Amino acid sequence: MVQARKYAEASTVLRRDMVADAKELLAAMGIPWVDAPSEGEAQASVMASEGTVKAVASQDHDSLVFGAPTLIRNVTISGKRRLPSKGIVINVVPERITLSSVLSTTGLTREQLVDFAILLGTDFNPDGFDGIGPVRALKYLKQYGALEKIAELRDRLPSVDYQAIRELYLNAPAVKGVVPEWRPPDRDRLLSYLVGEHSFSRERVESALARLRTPRVAPSETLEKWFG
Repeated sequence: MVQARKYAEASTVLRRDMVADAKELLAAMGIPWVDAPSEGEAQASVMASEGTVKAVASQDHDSLVFGAPTLIRNVTISGKRRLPSKGIVINVVPERITLSSVLSTTGLTREQLVDFAILLGTDFNPDGFDGIGPVRALKYLKQYGALEKIAELRDRLPSVDYQAIRELYLNAPAVKGVVPEWRPPDRDRLLSYLVGEHSFSRERVESALARLRTPRVAPSETLEKWFG
C-alpha cells in the first residue's frame, strides 16, 4: 500500500486542460487570477512585496527567498496527513511565516538567505551541495558571509551558476504589474460551466451560489465545503 501511494503521488500531473478549467471556474466565480509570464512564486512574491496582495499562499518556501513578506502554508490541506515514507500521521494546520521573522531568527540578510537556499538546493539547482544541511549552511554563512567566500566549497562552486540563481531570486524574473479586480459571481456562467459542461447537480450548484451571496466561512473550513 505504501509503495502504491508513492507511485500514485509520483505520477500525479497538472495538465494544461486542468489549468484552463481552473481559470474558467475562478473567472465565473468572480475571483481574479494572474497568468505569470515566468515563475509563479516570483509573480506572487512581487505582488505581496508591492502590497497588491497580503500574502503568498504556497507550500513552497521559495516565496520567502523571492522576497514575499508573508507566506501562508497549508491553506487547503489542514487536518491529518499520513507520511508513507515514515509510517506516521501528522497534524497539518495553516501556518503563517514572515520574512522578517526568518531573517531575525537566523541572523541572515536577504542576500544570505538566498545563498542559504542555494546551498540546500532550489528549483534552479535541485541537488544543492552534497553533505550540507541547514545547520552547516547557516554556520558557513555566519562564518564567511557569502557563498563564494566559503573556503570548503571553493572547488565545487564552478559547477553551480550561483550568480545567475542569485539574480533570479533578488531581482525576480519577468512579472506582470497587476491590480486584481474582484467581481460578483456570474450565475449563468457558473451554471453553464458546472452543470452544462461538467454535469454537476444543478441543485447543489444553486445551493452553493446561495451561500456565496452571504458567505460565512469558519477559519477551519476549506473550499471543499462549497462543492463537496
